[in-house]
Amino acid sequence: MKRAELAVVALFGFSAACAVAFVVVYAIDRIPHQTQFLGLALGLSFLALAAACAVIGFRLVDTSEASEEYPPEEHTVDVLQVEQLLDEGGRRLTRKRLVLGAGAGAVTALGAALAVPALSLGPALDLESLADTPWRRGRLLVDEDGKPLRADEIEEDTFYSAFPAHADREQIAAPLVLVRLPVSALDLPTGREGWAPHGIVAYSKICTHAGCAISLYRKPTFPALQPKPALVCPCHYSTFDPARGAKVLFGPAGRPLPQLPLAIDERGELRAAGTFSGPVGPAWWGVRSRKARS
Repeated sequence: MKRAELAVVALFGFSAACAVAFVVVYAIDRIPHQTQFLGLALGLSFLALAAACAVIGFRLVDTSEASEEYPPEEHTVDVLQVEQLLDEGGRRLTRKRLVLGAGAGAVTALGAALAVPALSLGPALDLESLADTPWRRGRLLVDEDGKPLRADEIEEDTFYSAFPAHADREQIAAPLVLVRLPVSALDLPTGREGWAPHGIVAYSKICTHAGCAISLYRKPTFPALQPKPALVCPCHYSTFDPARGAKVLFGPAGRPLPQLPLAIDERGELRAAGTFSGPVGPAWWGVRSRKARS
């Protein structure tokens, strides 16, 4: 019996340790083969918990049946006095309490391990930082090499990536997709009539579904099947119409790509004429209610 109790405590402890290891591996994303270690830690935690429950069921739970009725209780008053003395003496750390405590710790640690991945669904507290962007009126648009983008160099049927000059490119709101359309084809939302000089439109490169990068530009090669140009996210195939304010045409994205107003300076270079039409990034809870700010 004692060995079985110690085995149960050890299994519960191992289950809790594996659950804690899962949380640690999940938090440190630079660990190589992270997915495999996550699966191993979680699997071992469940396995140890199941083994502990099996030992309890087979070795610690008394399943014997009495063939005769229990005799009447004797010395009832003495038994009550002894129980009262034990209660007054305080709680003792018995093997039973040790097993129960180890089990509670294992279940708690495993519950925490199962809850931690929910953090990947998006931020729950610091949502205001998602509204910050490096774009403001007058900010120069540059390419990947830092060269200013000129309006006369932007051609139709071509996809361009743009970034803010002298700003952090790693910021979620920094990268843009840039395309040129015939002015007659534009049907931008009300109030954005002057946002696309010479038919050049700029949108956030971050897909509003899961935060992937918009990296495909569909040209109407086969008009019967592809009637108009579109920006496409290759991860889940959210498709946006650049002529209509990046309206969602297909896929799981829940809202259009935020548009950046453009202006052309005296040297013919493209500059931001303000900030985005809406918050940048996936449609996390609470993000839609905020406005982009420079």
